[in-house]
Amino acid sequence: TLDTPWHPRTMDSLDMAQCVNGGIEPLASGALTTPIIVATGIIGIVFSIFLLRQVASVLLDVTSAPGATRTADSAEQNTKLVELYRAITVGASAFLNAEYKLCALFVAVVSVGITLLISWATKDPATGEWAWTSGLISALSFFVGAVTSMVSGFIGMRVAVFSNARCTVGACDPSKGWTRSFNTAFRAGGVMGFSLTGIAILALYILLAILRTAFPDSDEGYKQLMDVVAGFGLGGSSIAMFGRVGGGIYTKAADVGADLAGKVVEDLPEDDPHNPGTIADNVGDNVGDVAGMGSDLFGSFGEASCAALLVGASSPMIVAAGWGALMFPLALSGVGILVCMATSFVATDLMPVRDEKGIESALKMQLLVSTLLMTPCVYALAVTLLPAATCGMCVGGFVVGGVCSSPLKAFFCVGFGLWGGCVIGFVTEYYTSFSYRPVVEVSESCRTGAATNIIYGLALGYKSAIVPVFLLSLIVYGAHTLAGFYGIALAALGMLSTLATCLAIDVYGPVCDNAGGIAEMCELHPSVREKTDALDAAGNTTAAIGKGFAIGSACLVGLALFGAFVTRLNDTGAKVTVDLLDPLTFAGLLVGSMLPYWFSAMTMKSVGKAANEMVIEIKRQFDANPNLLIPNHPDRPDYDTCIKISTDASLQEMIAPGALVMLSPVLCGVCFGTRCVTGLLAGAIASSVQMAISSSNTGGAWDNAKKYISKGAMDAVIGEEEPETVDNTGKVQTKKSQIFKAAVTGDTVGDPLKDTSGPALNIMMKLMAIISVVFAPLFLAIKDGDGLLGFVVHDKDVAAAHDAVVAATRRLAQVPVASPAGGGELVAMAFGLVVGVGGVLAVQRATAPPRAKAAKPALVCRAAKVEGTPVEPRLLAHTASLA
Repeated sequence: TLDTPWHPRTMDSLDMAQCVNGGIEPLASGALTTPIIVATGIIGIVFSIFLLRQVASVLLDVTSAPGATRTADSAEQNTKLVELYRAITVGASAFLNAEYKLCALFVAVVSVGITLLISWATKDPATGEWAWTSGLISALSFFVGAVTSMVSGFIGMRVAVFSNARCTVGACDPSKGWTRSFNTAFRAGGVMGFSLTGIAILALYILLAILRTAFPDSDEGYKQLMDVVAGFGLGGSSIAMFGRVGGGIYTKAADVGADLAGKVVEDLPEDDPHNPGTIADNVGDNVGDVAGMGSDLFGSFGEASCAALLVGASSPMIVAAGWGALMFPLALSGVGILVCMATSFVATDLMPVRDEKGIESALKMQLLVSTLLMTPCVYALAVTLLPAATCGMCVGGFVVGGVCSSPLKAFFCVGFGLWGGCVIGFVTEYYTSFSYRPVVEVSESCRTGAATNIIYGLALGYKSAIVPVFLLSLIVYGAHTLAGFYGIALAALGMLSTLATCLAIDVYGPVCDNAGGIAEMCELHPSVREKTDALDAAGNTTAAIGKGFAIGSACLVGLALFGAFVTRLNDTGAKVTVDLLDPLTFAGLLVGSMLPYWFSAMTMKSVGKAANEMVIEIKRQFDANPNLLIPNHPDRPDYDTCIKISTDASLQEMIAPGALVMLSPVLCGVCFGTRCVTGLLAGAIASSVQMAISSSNTGGAWDNAKKYISKGAMDAVIGEEEPETVDNTGKVQTKKSQIFKAAVTGDTVGDPLKDTSGPALNIMMKLMAIISVVFAPLFLAIKDGDGLLGFVVHDKDVAAAHDAVVAATRRLAQVPVASPAGGGELVAMAFGLVVGVGGVLAVQRATAPPRAKAAKPALVCRAAKVEGTPVEPRLLAHTASLA
């Protein structure tokens, strides 16, 4: 047969004895890996400082543009600008400090728990001595990942609040307002993107380099190293969960409350300074959309890298090629920084934005150019750093996870993720931008009210999941065929290889949103608000694209971690296969599929409760001071109370959803064993990805449908169907129309979908999987992976002996022999009895008539008290019979 990776040649026993690890020796090119990783990490941080200096060069002065003149109005506007800038900064810092205090307590407690549990689970079976080294190093990795995630979120928040007012100032330039405001917002996003990727790569590589000295330089040593380093990803995603959920509840409680009480009820304009919730709304954009997204994507990077490193270390051939081949995933991310750096100049210098039409094209060009430039770089890295066997069963390649792969196949795996992410981004844009038909249809549905708007928006979200899910399925199949679970991890890293660019265009949106709010509250010229609204509308689309990237990468990362979990179990000698016909696995699958709905219900209700408190407070202030509803009145509301409501609600409500996600795999593994965990992870990943895509795109479509109407695209229809909205000059007052109010209702419903529940679901996929990877030794230590259930159900050996005896008895007596009830059968019978009786009682309770609590029904009592209103005797008798 042909001697290629696709057609391996047959070897005799002598060849096998002489061929060790495919004849692979440490590659000389591996010496390049450490300089590449360290240099690109440092370059990313330095470039982010360079971008920050450019943002800082924009003065907080609305008259700083060339040719502008200072007037009494401009001086007052500058004063308001600085006050709002400081208020938003203080509010965002106060929330993040309070949140990170809780996170610090969480990190301390969980670090102790990881140390104890991992030390006990990996103890020496002969002596019973606890493996304190593994426990302490796992806890250290968790701590480093958590701290790095908090630093990433904090940097993002500080950069966003530092840049929002400067973006407003840039829009004040009458000649170059489009270019200056766009560049300011985009460079602010670049500061976040490049600093985060640089810090993440350096933190993980330095941790690996230090911990490497604690393990032997061998196959088993590298496996142990990657096992304990998995805690790095767990720390990053744990903080991301709190950041996403807590920040999402904060921002959407303020946004929904301000919209309902201000825009819908009192007809106040967007970001009107008389609205008490407007500062809290602007603060929320920074702590939720920026800090939360930063921690989220940092977690994706950390987990995808850990999954690739862990599965790669299980391959003797990759280990034989040396440290450089093992670090291929980090080198891939490092080169991505350089590619994104070159791409950023296309939007700001080579093809700058000069009008509204150029905004979306500039942002889309970033995705396309970075993907194109990254493709040849991936090929060069793969053929340089990955090994190729010279003998054995996989000549020209390497074996990983039982699959014969090669540098070329690894390149294709990364390319699948790289280009798949780009396509998912463009599909997301199609369904969330008002430049295309789907959002226009949602806008037109507002003509018949909010109900049809919501129906159309939900249908759009469900439909938008079709192409991404098919694409992810193809990526998973192709990558796994070429390189097993290592290929899936590489595909996830491919999707995240342009992370700096993705973060730049994602952070750009909240900065522009804040800039528009500041322009409105400072009462700047309407042309300024027009620019910031156009920038923000494009930002909504790019935010949806960023969420699409995050969800797609989370799906691949979750599946890669699922493979790492199975790999880690098999490395310990437990031969684990995922069998959906196994009842425990299928039960876990059902529960895992349900968890995203439970999680979404908790986060949505949390937003509703906090928004309810916000509405009550805003209404109270309007009642206490009617001057707030008078246009241009100097009175200002109490912003601090609304900020406190959002802060307190988010900190209280983020604990329960986080606990649900973190405890589910642990309890499942401890109680029911590893088979149930595999089903749980499969169900959670499959269900979460559909729900996350539809939720995010539904909310984004509703948001842009509102902006499409507010920009006047449907003024002709509004003027014809609602003539009362046309003023004396013939201009349509769009925001006073019922069509616009229907759009606002849809936007309000979509806010928690696209900014709280949807984005948090992608963290759920990853966090459950990385927890399973880290605590795999604990699961195996309990009844050999069968969990506490194994102590109740009789052992497999006893069951086999029982079956043998029954079979022999049947053959001898040729009569049916009843099977004795084991512990499992008894547990199943008892559980079925409880469920059956409970179901009967529940049905009886639901269908039983309500008990009468008074001599006369309440309805009749109230009706009888109304003077002059005769009560029909037959109605009294009928109501009494119902009671």
